[in-house]
Amino acid sequence: MIRGIVIGFLSYSAFSWGDASVKALAGGPSVFEIGFFAALFAILITIPFGRPSHERWRDILRMKHPRLVMVRTAAGVVAGVCGIFAFTTIPFAEAYALIFLSPAMVTVLSIFLLGERIGWRRWFAVIVGFVGVFVIVRPGFRELLPGHLAALAVSLCAATTVLVLRRIGQTERRTSLIGIVLICMLAFNGAMMLPVFVLPTLKELVVLAAAGILSALGHLALMAATRLAPANHIAPTQYCQMAWAVLIGWFLYAEIPDGFTLAGLGLIAFSGLFTIMREERVSGWWQRVILVRNRP
Repeated sequence: MIRGIVIGFLSYSAFSWGDASVKALAGGPSVFEIGFFAALFAILITIPFGRPSHERWRDILRMKHPRLVMVRTAAGVVAGVCGIFAFTTIPFAEAYALIFLSPAMVTVLSIFLLGERIGWRRWFAVIVGFVGVFVIVRPGFRELLPGHLAALAVSLCAATTVLVLRRIGQTERRTSLIGIVLICMLAFNGAMMLPVFVLPTLKELVVLAAAGILSALGHLALMAATRLAPANHIAPTQYCQMAWAVLIGWFLYAEIPDGFTLAGLGLIAFSGLFTIMREERVSGWWQRVILVRNRP
């Protein structure tokens, strides 16, 4: 089990460095061009190494719940585009803080979409998470940028993905849940980038490759982790990304977080971790669902 948790930390660390590679492309290729090449390089790694031994890529379209898989796919594509926009326009730690509001959004959406009853403890966690967002963004005291709204959109898409996986995670192939998202990202971003396409420089191409390959390696590591430890033990390791966001933003991009940002990060991390633990105690669904990243 310890090995699985360690690999979980490594998988989310790979995701963080992949996102940092995306941030390095700010001011360069368009959002859609970044999404296209990142998906392309991710597919090159996923096809030979990302298939579970009991599944076949040719069965990728054999789905038991095609509509819900498409909802998961649409959420993944939108989250991918909005995530790239957020990472390239606002500080790294702020983007992650808003994205990690997703557990609180899962709680709220589950009331309206699943008819769940939420106790006061989980409502308290939701309120703490949103307070953390206000502490970081401080509307009225600083400018609210489109990148902040994009990061919130990623959070909403991630929450949608979690709710869908609660329904289909045990019945659908991983090749479908991951592969279809990548293919649709490739097609959507490829079509959208054509009007503004600019051939990337060699340096940009290397960074684009790093973004896609690190994302794919993160997925592969996450799949390996879930074979060695229960999902409910691995899920909390994703919060190491907040620490990576602060460190990467500070040392690579000179984004020194102020006290408000650090306090907000702490509140959002507390909200998310408490929500995960409380959801597990109340429903136990973390033990019944596979883990895939909530965005490509």
